[in-house]
Amino acid sequence: MKFGSLFSGIGGIDLGLERAGMTCAWQSEIEPYACQVLKKHWPAIPNVGDIRGIDWTTVGTVDVVAGGYPCQPFSYAGRRAGADDPRHLWPMFAECLRVVRPRYALLENVSGHLSLGFGDVQADLAALGYDTQWDCIPAAAVGAPHLRDRVFVIATRRDGMDSDSNSESDGTFNVAAQSWSSPMANTHQQGLQGQRRPGVPKRQTTVRHTRPVCWWQSEPGVGRVANGVPHRVDRLRGLGNAVVPQVAEHIGRIIMSMEANT
Repeated sequence: MKFGSLFSGIGGIDLGLERAGMTCAWQSEIEPYACQVLKKHWPAIPNVGDIRGIDWTTVGTVDVVAGGYPCQPFSYAGRRAGADDPRHLWPMFAECLRVVRPRYALLENVSGHLSLGFGDVQADLAALGYDTQWDCIPAAAVGAPHLRDRVFVIATRRDGMDSDSNSESDGTFNVAAQSWSSPMANTHQQGLQGQRRPGVPKRQTTVRHTRPVCWWQSEPGVGRVANGVPHRVDRLRGLGNAVVPQVAEHIGRIIMSMEANT
């Protein structure tokens, strides 16, 4: 299966989907440092540039379009301006799907998106002829020592679905295989000011994963107070915006399995 990558960043989703057995056909990224990372690790893959100016009729056919559109309009860490935020680029993602018509789309965003704008995204996908399932998957689900909750959506083009399919979540990502308890960073629970957000229940420290903890060998060696690390700020920004490849790999395997069963 071939995929196109939107909002590619430093290639977290791309790496995960490649590990699942897919092949990257093109990427779209404009941040200079991230573009350097992509060029280093995917030198033969074209970067089609700014999503706001791409002629989608020229990028070619792919089986999957994947990307994490900007989270700032929906994040609890921001003003949550939603569609009024100039960084609200979901409509450009939707335009790509309208023209390219991949069999699948993989969307990623912060969990705060579920309470702001997510219904509009679901409506747009339905209007485009895609049925969806989604789940919040933390990085801890694949053995990372931190939560990093993110919502992931698999959208399937309706002409490839059974006639009784619908657009409701059925929790079929099947992340959990066994329980693993461990201390972990949990800034999501405490919020920016050290207090839980109103209405957000206290998180459990027991998380689930599908592979042994040793699969997650170590955190990237970019300390927040380190001196002498080249491009430290750019690297931290890239890591902060990136999707954990292990989660993307897991979802990529689900899509591969869905394709094999059609």
